[in-house]
Amino acid sequence: MTLHVKKGTDWQSVYNQARALAPEAFDADRISNLALGKWLSVGTPAHHVNPVDQQVIQGPPKVDHQTALDAVADAARQHVAWGKVSLDERKVRVTAALAGLRVARDTLALLLAWEIGKPWKLACADVDRCIDGVEWYVTQIDRQLEGRTPLSGPISNIASWNYPLSVLVHAELVQMLAGNAAIAKTPSQGGFHALTLAHAVMAQAGLPVTLLSGVGAELSDALVSSPELGAFAFVGGRSNGRATLERLADFDKRHILEQEGLNAWGVWDFSDWDNLAPHIRKGFEYAKQRCTAYPRYVVQRRLFPEFLEMYLPIVKGLRFGHPLAVENDEDDLPELEFGPVIHATKAAELRAQFAEAVNTGGIPLFVGDIGHGKFIAGQDTSAYVAPATVLEPPRAWSLHHAEPFGPIDSIVLVDTEAEFIAAMNVSNGNLVSSVATDDMVFAKRVREEISAFKFGINAPRSRGDREEVFGGLGASWRGAFVGGDLLIDAVTEGDRPIYGNFKGGSRFPEGLDL
Repeated sequence: MTLHVKKGTDWQSVYNQARALAPEAFDADRISNLALGKWLSVGTPAHHVNPVDQQVIQGPPKVDHQTALDAVADAARQHVAWGKVSLDERKVRVTAALAGLRVARDTLALLLAWEIGKPWKLACADVDRCIDGVEWYVTQIDRQLEGRTPLSGPISNIASWNYPLSVLVHAELVQMLAGNAAIAKTPSQGGFHALTLAHAVMAQAGLPVTLLSGVGAELSDALVSSPELGAFAFVGGRSNGRATLERLADFDKRHILEQEGLNAWGVWDFSDWDNLAPHIRKGFEYAKQRCTAYPRYVVQRRLFPEFLEMYLPIVKGLRFGHPLAVENDEDDLPELEFGPVIHATKAAELRAQFAEAVNTGGIPLFVGDIGHGKFIAGQDTSAYVAPATVLEPPRAWSLHHAEPFGPIDSIVLVDTEAEFIAAMNVSNGNLVSSVATDDMVFAKRVREEISAFKFGINAPRSRGDREEVFGGLGASWRGAFVGGDLLIDAVTEGDRPIYGNFKGGSRFPEGLDL
């Protein structure tokens, strides 16, 4: 079987589609920054190696510190003007932006496939979740804003590369619907073309958005702690989150910091393997490059043979490879669990970390073969990682307490309930955890001791939105909780308390079902 990139989905064709939709934002050889209310060819153009086949493409133009300061000051001006726009008009403009995103949907999805390696269906879902989620807020915003007003200044957003539309653009649209101007920084690892197109669509609809590219250290003073800002929102890893928290120490403004944790599935007194298997397989989507992935399994020792009988066929049957490769141009784009990880350096790191676990005593339970992936002949596959699993990972392993952000699983065997709880809590708080059990009394009991914000019984939990609150415990989250009404509360002022994980203690809405 000979594969090739499906006609019309090659990088240059997709880039040309983006240029046709937003010529103001895309030049032939570079993309622009949206600052001072217009698209500007500012910043030093950079090249980017895409993860799919290592082809060099246009990268983000990196602006300097002063440009960022000027952009924040202008966003503050836009914020004041936007606060005078009626809610009805804000709904009209946000709805127009959603219509524009719907028109650009396929181009956005193809950009995500090339930039961050998302398989086609997952890339489409990223765009669709953004649109569908914001549409819900448009129907609820009149009720949600009763007695509330916008923040004192624009909201600055720094997000990771993995969900540019359904996390970052979604958040910005809701922030603007609530009456705030929005600023975003493009992730340096990918997603900047999709974000440029999305922000062009929002700007075309008359929304007060700013989009900047650059090095975090160069821009952090402006985008994290400028006095003009009304709030700061961050999605990313703990190391960058810690650095951000240091800058926020003297920043007496609203903040939302979502950071990772090692989410775990626990298996105890369980028998319904046929229903668990689809959840485990689906969990490999996008190579587990998401904050709510489950890369750790804590399994009751006596159940390990049955767990293995379920688990091994799943990892052996995972579909991965080039997200846009087909045999015939009439074929649909391939249905894959995952494509590449975000870049070749990350792939090499994951392979080295798996070897580290084995060399220090872990058991290589499963080692996938990159040759089983679907690739184009001669394609560079350096950013691809085959699935692999470590049994009984050493406690000194660099990933024993941290998420891999890749298709590397680990399994810990336990005999007692105390061991079970300790193994589920190795990362000082996380976003989600689940248990597979037939014993609902056990599930209720351990839920009280497991440090996860969301807890699933015989099913995974996800980030969610709309009516579903999202946050984290321990080091996985700092600041206001989001989702549904709490997201609107987090980006507005009013009499209701702001719930969240704040320094000095946490406050939860009464009766909140996590």
